[in-house]
Amino acid sequence: MLRARSRWVAAAWSDLPGWSADRVAETWPALLRSCEHPAPGWVTLCGEARRESPALVGNDAATRQWLESRLRPWRVESIEGDANGLATGYFEPLVEASRTSRPGFRVALHAPPADLATRKPYWTRQQLDTLPAARHSLAGSEIAWLRDPLDALLLQVQGSGRLVFVDGNGPPRARVRVAYAAHNDQPYKSVGRWLVEQGELKLDQVSWPGIRAWARQNPKRIDELLWSNPRVVFFREEPLPDPEFGPKGAQGVPLTPRRSIAVDAQSVPYGSLVWLDTTEPLSAVPLRRLVVAQDTGTAITGAVRADYFWGWGDEAEAQAGRMKQALRMWVLWPR
Repeated sequence: MLRARSRWVAAAWSDLPGWSADRVAETWPALLRSCEHPAPGWVTLCGEARRESPALVGNDAATRQWLESRLRPWRVESIEGDANGLATGYFEPLVEASRTSRPGFRVALHAPPADLATRKPYWTRQQLDTLPAARHSLAGSEIAWLRDPLDALLLQVQGSGRLVFVDGNGPPRARVRVAYAAHNDQPYKSVGRWLVEQGELKLDQVSWPGIRAWARQNPKRIDELLWSNPRVVFFREEPLPDPEFGPKGAQGVPLTPRRSIAVDAQSVPYGSLVWLDTTEPLSAVPLRRLVVAQDTGTAITGAVRADYFWGWGDEAEAQAGRMKQALRMWVLWPR
């Protein structure tokens, strides 16, 4: 079966490494979320999934049997027939913030400025930091203030995040989500790649923990690091009604930690169930599980390519930042 950027080769359930060991019922809520915007070919099956959901929730054996009776596995390959690819990870940053600029909180997150549509491309990151006219254009668009410019950059790279507002006089208070609203129409440049080109890090050292460590050792070069990426992302604030789910992905449904992936939609349609065969970051521990294709990203291109959503918090950041693993994948598609 050919798609725009991949071909699917018919497979057997026995071809899926670890299929019988996964807690597949954990994927059921993510599948039901995707059924709010079903992929072509999934409409009938999504109706069945909703009707039979009470009998399947939390029951791995029953869920596995239901899937095997209604779906067929297809191995994903490149057009040229290569079944090997790359798994990376992403997450939703969780960052302390203040509603006002004050000592310790001087780095602003901005909503789209009023004049964004009048200038194409808009000011670069360096210009917004240094030119009076550019700085003036941002006045009044501040959503929140953060402690660390790398936290702001991280939110912009990930495209969304959670803010925990603190006032310095007690425990953290309200949590909200900031979601992507627009960008300055400048090209995205990886700060990790810039560090490699500068000879500051080796390619296998590039991760968010590695970038933060470099910044702590080179505080006078942080602006240089930040300005190497001219793109700036602007946000909108959203409520956080259910803290157990992540931000909405490209499919338009909230992501589920460790059960949602980003894909190239020309290889794997949104809403597809996918079996991953990869490993944990920096280890040989197998990561074999059922996930749902619910998102995409500018760097997620090609046939056998997945960006694994780890969730939020310190562990998710560490795992996602280090994940660059070999990957094989199968699409589970209605018969």
